[in-house]
Amino acid sequence: MNQLREALHCEWTKLRTVPSTGWLLLTAVVLTVGASTLATVVEKCPASCGADTTKVSLTGILLGQAAVAVLAVLVMTGEYSSGMIRTTLTAVPRRATALAAKAAIVTGVVLAAGSVAVLGSVLAGHFILPGNGFIPAHGVAALSLGHGPTLRAAAGSVLYLALIGLLSLGLATALRDSGATIAVVLALLYIVPVLTDLGTLDPTWEHRLQRYGPMTAGLAIQATRNLGKLPIGPWAGLGVLAAWAAAALLAGGILLRLRDA
Repeated sequence: MNQLREALHCEWTKLRTVPSTGWLLLTAVVLTVGASTLATVVEKCPASCGADTTKVSLTGILLGQAAVAVLAVLVMTGEYSSGMIRTTLTAVPRRATALAAKAAIVTGVVLAAGSVAVLGSVLAGHFILPGNGFIPAHGVAALSLGHGPTLRAAAGSVLYLALIGLLSLGLATALRDSGATIAVVLALLYIVPVLTDLGTLDPTWEHRLQRYGPMTAGLAIQATRNLGKLPIGPWAGLGVLAAWAAAALLAGGILLRLRDA
């Protein structure tokens, strides 16, 4: 327990003293809130009164997750590129403990930044959407975190970002190269939705990709309307992403233990 506490302190010290950490977290917040604000500005009623206003207000997660992924990757690969990993593993011989400490710190900072980003996005939707016609008179309730499904979507979006961070950290531990890991993570996140949107796949495979792709499944947590038409339910979808993250961390942990630093 003492070793884990010391490892957490070391990882926090390293993370907060690296200038890129603050910039990447700020980028995640700005991208998320900015893209969400733009999405709410262009959404109009009565042209699209049936839109899921909660999901529209959280559109920025699609962009903000990229900054989160890069941050999580650099937490591990930065140490390999600088040679600091040898010092880390000397100070914390139990490699599983070292990885657990990194995962805990990444989760903590992403949850904090994600909460700010999601709150800003929901507030943007709350104030902008009524001016675009999304009002009770048109059958659309005001966007509020006091609404159960909206609260679930907002909290789930924060958890989604944390899981993206853990997935990226696990892959970075396995691959040990910044460029390669970032390419793999972004491909996993963005290629699956592109393939399903093109409509060139067999419907069965398209449905499977929507259900089991890390982003397409995970972002089901944002839906608050027509849940029965979703390829996968909100919490089940987030569970799929959690399984991806757990598998990546497990693979990374095994390789970290087997390979030399």
